[in-house]
Amino acid sequence: MKPFALAFAVCVMGFGMNAARAVDVGQKAPSFEATDDQGKTWKSADHVGKGVLVVYFYPAALTGGCTKQACGFRDDMQALKDKGIEVVGVSGDVVKNLQLFKEVHHLNFPLLADENGEVAKAFGVPFKEGRMIKRNVNGKTELLKNGVVTPRWTFVIDKEGKIALKNTKVNPSKDSKAVMSQVESLK
Repeated sequence: MKPFALAFAVCVMGFGMNAARAVDVGQKAPSFEATDDQGKTWKSADHVGKGVLVVYFYPAALTGGCTKQACGFRDDMQALKDKGIEVVGVSGDVVKNLQLFKEVHHLNFPLLADENGEVAKAFGVPFKEGRMIKRNVNGKTELLKNGVVTPRWTFVIDKEGKIALKNTKVNPSKDSKAVMSQVESLK
């Protein structure tokens, strides 16, 4: 296979076909809106500049790594708040999935539905077409739909509205602690 054809095949099979140019550290964070887990519009303009904002992208609610990552943020939420850090999770899940995810794992921060990948695109996070997965939730089989699936990326937006940190190689079980450590290093 020729190098161009191989690169194209890898791009088509993996993430990347739908990504815009990724924002980098030092650049202004994109402004965005999405539907939250309560079915309401969540606007970044209402949060950016009021403290440090963590926007983390994850592949799918109620899956192994995503659950570890979300529960890490849940468990560390008071320490994060004490440092002036607000957290929001973003995935291609539909709102119903987000509601189930929050209920099952008692998550204490907003989750945003990015079914069409618009928020991912604003940050330059690659995505691919979503899928349906079955999960047993509270003794009932649920069919969970994702509009798109993103890789696990975490962004930290400082008080001035700029990207202070960007992690594209996130360890889900350690993301919350890594964010706290990285925010400390900004001071």
